[in-house]
Amino acid sequence: MSTMKTTGPTKGGFMAFARRVASFSVEDLFSRKRSPGPPRTIFVNQKLSPEYFDPKKKNATVKKEFVYVTNQVISSKYTLVTFLPRNLLEQFRRVANIYFLGIAILQFFPMFSTISPGVVILPLIIIIALTALKDAYEDFRRHQSDKRVNQTEVDVLAGSSWVNPNVTQGKSRTFVRGIIPKPRFRGKSAAGAPTSTTPDASEIKPAVDLDPETTLVAPNLKPSSRRNSHRLSFINPFSSSSDEQTFWKPTLWEDIRVGDFVRITDGHPIPADILICATSDPENVAFVETKNLDGETNLKSRNAVPGLTHLRTPEVCASESFRIMCDRPELNMYRLNAMVEMGDGSGKGAKYPIDLQTVLLRGTVLKNTDWAIGVVLFTGEDTKIVQNAGKTPSKRSRVERQMNPQVLINLALIAIMAVVCAIADSELEKDYVDRNAPWLYSDDHPDDNPTANGGITWAFALLTFQDLVPISLYLSIEVVRTIQAIFIYFDRDIAYDRPGQPPQATQARSWNLSDDLGQIEYIFSDKTGTLTQNSMVFRQCSIGGKAYRGDPEVIAESDEDAQANKISDSIELEKEMQHNATSQPVPSGYSIDGASSRISNSPSSSIPRTKTTNPRFRDVVLTSDIKLACTEDELAGPEAARARALNGFFSVLGLCHTVLTSVDPLTGEIEYKAQSPDEAALVQAAADVGYIFLGRDREILSIRTPASETPERYELLHILEFSSARKRMSVIVRKLDEEGREGEGEGRIFLLSKGADNVIFERLRSGNEELKEETEKHLAEFANEGLRTLTLAYKLIGEEEYESWSHRYEEATIAIDNREEKVEAVSSEIERDLRLLGATAIEDRLQDGVPEAIADLKRAGIKIWVATGDKLETAIAIGRSTNLIGPDSNIIIVRGTSKPVDQQIGNALDRFFPEHMTEVRPPSRPPTPSRMHPLTRADTNVSSIVGGDNGDRPGGFVLVVDGAALLHAFETEHTKSLLLKLGTLCEGVICCRVSPLQKALIVRLVKDGLKAMTLAIGDGANDVSMIQAADVGVGISGEEGLQAVNSSDYAIAQFRFLKKLLLVHGHWSYARNGVMILNFFYKNVVPTGVLWWFQIYCAWSATFVMDYTYILFWNSLWTIAPVVGIGLFDRILDSEILMDLPELYRYGRERYWFSWRDFFIYMVDGIYQSVIIYFFLMYTYETTSARHDGYSVDQYEWSTVAAVSGVLVADIFTGLSASAWTWWLVFAVFIGIVIVWAFTFIYSALSPGYEFTNLWGFYYFLGASPYFWFGLIITFILALAPRYLAKAYKANFLPDDIDIVRWIKKENPYFDFKHYEHPQHNLDIGLTEMKHRRRTSHTEDHFAERISRRSSRASSIATLDFPGDRPRPSADLRSASRTDMSTGLVSVERGFDFAAEDDGVAIRRIQTNLSERFSRRNLAVGEDGERKGKRSKFLSLKRGFTKKNRTSE
Repeated sequence: MSTMKTTGPTKGGFMAFARRVASFSVEDLFSRKRSPGPPRTIFVNQKLSPEYFDPKKKNATVKKEFVYVTNQVISSKYTLVTFLPRNLLEQFRRVANIYFLGIAILQFFPMFSTISPGVVILPLIIIIALTALKDAYEDFRRHQSDKRVNQTEVDVLAGSSWVNPNVTQGKSRTFVRGIIPKPRFRGKSAAGAPTSTTPDASEIKPAVDLDPETTLVAPNLKPSSRRNSHRLSFINPFSSSSDEQTFWKPTLWEDIRVGDFVRITDGHPIPADILICATSDPENVAFVETKNLDGETNLKSRNAVPGLTHLRTPEVCASESFRIMCDRPELNMYRLNAMVEMGDGSGKGAKYPIDLQTVLLRGTVLKNTDWAIGVVLFTGEDTKIVQNAGKTPSKRSRVERQMNPQVLINLALIAIMAVVCAIADSELEKDYVDRNAPWLYSDDHPDDNPTANGGITWAFALLTFQDLVPISLYLSIEVVRTIQAIFIYFDRDIAYDRPGQPPQATQARSWNLSDDLGQIEYIFSDKTGTLTQNSMVFRQCSIGGKAYRGDPEVIAESDEDAQANKISDSIELEKEMQHNATSQPVPSGYSIDGASSRISNSPSSSIPRTKTTNPRFRDVVLTSDIKLACTEDELAGPEAARARALNGFFSVLGLCHTVLTSVDPLTGEIEYKAQSPDEAALVQAAADVGYIFLGRDREILSIRTPASETPERYELLHILEFSSARKRMSVIVRKLDEEGREGEGEGRIFLLSKGADNVIFERLRSGNEELKEETEKHLAEFANEGLRTLTLAYKLIGEEEYESWSHRYEEATIAIDNREEKVEAVSSEIERDLRLLGATAIEDRLQDGVPEAIADLKRAGIKIWVATGDKLETAIAIGRSTNLIGPDSNIIIVRGTSKPVDQQIGNALDRFFPEHMTEVRPPSRPPTPSRMHPLTRADTNVSSIVGGDNGDRPGGFVLVVDGAALLHAFETEHTKSLLLKLGTLCEGVICCRVSPLQKALIVRLVKDGLKAMTLAIGDGANDVSMIQAADVGVGISGEEGLQAVNSSDYAIAQFRFLKKLLLVHGHWSYARNGVMILNFFYKNVVPTGVLWWFQIYCAWSATFVMDYTYILFWNSLWTIAPVVGIGLFDRILDSEILMDLPELYRYGRERYWFSWRDFFIYMVDGIYQSVIIYFFLMYTYETTSARHDGYSVDQYEWSTVAAVSGVLVADIFTGLSASAWTWWLVFAVFIGIVIVWAFTFIYSALSPGYEFTNLWGFYYFLGASPYFWFGLIITFILALAPRYLAKAYKANFLPDDIDIVRWIKKENPYFDFKHYEHPQHNLDIGLTEMKHRRRTSHTEDHFAERISRRSSRASSIATLDFPGDRPRPSADLRSASRTDMSTGLVSVERGFDFAAEDDGVAIRRIQTNLSERFSRRNLAVGEDGERKGKRSKFLSLKRGFTKKNRTSE
């Protein structure tokens, strides 16, 4: 028993130690591991609590856990202190480097020295130094990028009356600091913010003289250095000319401390996680752009803490006392718990809750808010975005990782050969010592005896056979990879040409991963800024059953003008409009109400112009229809219905939204400000055809129509806001007369709605089936072109019906219990019996060439997963437009709902992949029928729109999973395996609503679970963790800052460049490097084998058979050029062919060019050739003398022939391994042969009086001997014959796709592989099989080409061309099927999307104003009795079209 007790822990301890060794990472030794610390209390104008101080230390030293991290963020790996040890550790992870170091140290002992020890260790020093310089240069660029961010300036409260008592640790010293100048970056360096300047000291006045709304900026004074110490100091860290002055001082981001007051201005990035105290908005609302965090382009509204809204000036901030209690820093991007307590902390002050709604997170950008003042809560590594980013890893390529065990095998062979030589030599010496052999005289000393000599022979053998693992291998790899990175940089095809700017080349930031680009199996891509351009364009519409496709020429012309511009997706604040109205000049013809953004035109004014950077919607047919409706006095029948539909359609677009307007004070142009770019695109489209939304004056909406110069006015009564569950938005408006009053007589109230087609269709009134079917067809066509669709409808509401409903709605909005459910129920009551108007089609503009690139990458066998922070509908819409979701794909949706995620995934596997379920089903899992959720068809009141083949469409499956589901899926290993199984069985995966950390977890799931080669590509700070987790990280240098590029391995300007980067440069690099390394191992087996066979005849003494100079220069002169030439100049196929035939990329994915099988084949080739060379030449020279005089030949005479023959065979064999002999490769192959011949004859001609050589005179004996010439020819033929015959047999009888393509290219240099679609040609079965995948995906490629026409280039804006009459796809096949596993609902997916902030501050503010006005109106109605007056009709032809300019008459 006692034995067992001691054995168990020992075994367990050993296993734990083994696990620690296996998981050892160099990064762990040098990364600063810091615990989140306890919950913190931030003191503002208060002294620190006594428990913050360490009682064991003097001088008021603060405890370590209450010392907060600096705001300095470093993405680099090295510092001046850690560079040398960390870089050496990383380099000596290569086992061969340790071996080379041991060999070099061994030769410092005189007994084992072959040449000068300094010369021996010099190659190792050169390799280590060059690699270190490369790593230092790469990291130096990261430091430069870090400096641009850390030294951006922001305004921080300073002055003698303000002291921040919270303590922050010191900053880190880096490479860049002190080496290059220290410019301060004010503005765009951090994240694209505009530049601002610091006023001179003469412009600064004391704070006490300022208006409460005025802000004060620091004078241009030279500050003393801020002391970063754990000791508390109440000394003011800034010098000022006035002791009473407080001001906003421009301060570097890295100098911001927890507890600082910070003022951020419009358009600037947020430097830390900041609690909002006050903003420039009257209601203290701030708008932020969060695409760096979640990828969403629509703005989010944030509000200030109610108890801190009076902190609007420096003096008030410096005098107010409060404390903030926060939870510890955490990774969760969507949770923050804190509280503000006013007063001195006695517990009697008011308390206010804090959540993410009152916090500005680092990485976001303040938009359309003049300024915001806040208190810093978390800095640097404690901020949420940095915690989700992770540390910069040290990546090694798969080829290098695979090469390490191969090097170990060769080291083992060296060790075995050395041990064999040592044992054999020792035993032979023992045998011959007893025989008194003369060469063993005096071999009986302690340091000279058979046993000791065996050990010495072992060491000599290590030196003799050391070339089996050459030191030049790693040097050559580094040189080749560096030049491959240069090739990528100078490739003009993947350089982005911007108008008026130098081309932006693709950069390899990590030079050691080029071969990994040729083995990618999974691509993980961000959406916003990576696949899309962050702009929405109105492309087509269907009105009253008639489709308007837009004029391609107009669109193309406009698109060219807007090529370099970005859509404006901001929200105008009422404060800004007041400022514009009171302080800016207004063009003639306009009058602006100072209290609103409403614009009114006098009758004599021209048509208002709208400002946009996007292409304007123009359609000749639509313009003609509108003009006809406006000019004809009386319309009847179909024309009247068309006129009503047109007026109603664009009136809904112009009124059903929450867009605000602003007016350019110089040009008078109207600019639309919206939370989401799609809303702005809809309103802009209405303006483009004449329905110009002029603005909102409180609850009065103004719109200018083509029928009248007098704006029409509508009273906004209610907004039934959009939500992810409702999938629709409605407004209820009352039309007013020209003066803004309610007219006489009966009035009309209208409900205007827009939303998803299935949601709107099920709320339509019965009848008019023809219009519904025609609109359905148009919706299908829009969706098949990758456009996002919305359906528009309206309803007339009677006065009594409205009054009754509005009371019920008001009661629901103030309900205490189940408020959301009651509001939704009442809203659904009024949103019934709608009248269909039509549908819109909006394009989320993709980056150039994205659909084609994704289609070709899919043809290459690469699976593409999209990970985005956008909502589910947006992600699906982008999946369709980018060709990730084909026109006949089946969509599987897994949501984080009340239904367990593992059940949803299991149901999907059971239903769609039953043959794979036995591999993942746990034994305890209940049978499928008991778990299956019943699948039902969506009821849209339209027959046969889903079809009976949902889940059985030929386009494969695409999995869509949200972040909540991923949260549960990563909880257990079983659910992770289920998710991985389902994801790998699908053609693609789209992950939506995911946090930055979840993006990294998704990458690691595939990377570790499948051992697959992964690539992650993104452009924002939220993509950093994903980029670092992948084997290869690619950053897009776009408009979201440099965070992604700083952490990436490759930086490109456009997603489409990824195609050539992988299919050409990656494939070339992998094939070149793989063949180069295999030839490196092979060519060193040849001389090592010759040396080994000689040991049989030299008593295993580890003696060199040939002159040592041939061994010394074997890897540096004789055979180095051919292998490096292959690494640089070999081409498996031309780049055009690799681009036209992405299917050939499978040779990289399947590790065709560098495998264990090839490694052993090359090793056997080397052994075979060494046998031929050694034994053929030795027995040729030894059996019969080569001398005319009959003397026997010298050993060095025939061994020199063996050396020259070895060089000749090795170099030509390496050349035979190449795929294409270019002139550069021919030079590389033959230069070593020429040099060894020249060296042999020159070296052998040197007189002993000048230099002693073992080869003197051989120039005569070898040149005159037939043995020399015939020996070289015969050994050359015999050595290379097996490889040559094998290659010839394979090319003729077992050709693969590459052989077939080469043959076709040789026979027909102008053959068009891109458009080849005829497998019946007598090419070969191999090419036919290769084409099979392409033929099956031909439909997807066709749609990709059609979608690609919608890119930003002018040539690709043309509308879809159809031969003859435009085909109308059937309802069954119009779009992909969609199965929601959380509800069991099966429906048709059309690409609907409408981005909006659910329950945001802005919409809540509008709702509050409407609610207050509703209450006042009800009160007025009760006092005045029944309302009187007739209201204008919304769709009246007489009012809307045929009646002209009443005021002008």
